[in-house]
Amino acid sequence: MAQQGVEKVGLNKHNFARTGRMAAYGGFIFGPAATTWFAFLARRINIPRRPNLTILARVAVDQTVFASTNMFVFLSTMSILEGSDPREKLKKSYFQALKMNWALWPGVQALNFKFVPLEGRVLVVNVVSLGWNCYLSYVNSQG
Repeated sequence: MAQQGVEKVGLNKHNFARTGRMAAYGGFIFGPAATTWFAFLARRINIPRRPNLTILARVAVDQTVFASTNMFVFLSTMSILEGSDPREKLKKSYFQALKMNWALWPGVQALNFKFVPLEGRVLVVNVVSLGWNCYLSYVNSQG
């Protein structure tokens, strides 16, 4: 999606290795990690008789712990798979991408935690991630 919809490279210049790296990251790292993470939040972050405060706490923990860690792991993993220096990738892209993350995901996650049952939360994240991953793929390809 990033290569064709955003960058418009054309099918003849499509980088299938890049597509494979993104798919592998989503399937082998992000998917299992997000499923485990949402279960952890549901079990551990609960404020009795304060459902909105519980949601706020879950969003805060999600965005400070999971989002920052996932961004680090994503950029490092992509860099290693591409054969480049992860430190350079992180130095160039980490804070810019994390700021963009914080512009989008707190609102998405607040709605997700409030209205979506636990078993559907990863699906919501995956749907929103179709666009978000275009952005991440673009940011990653710039280094």
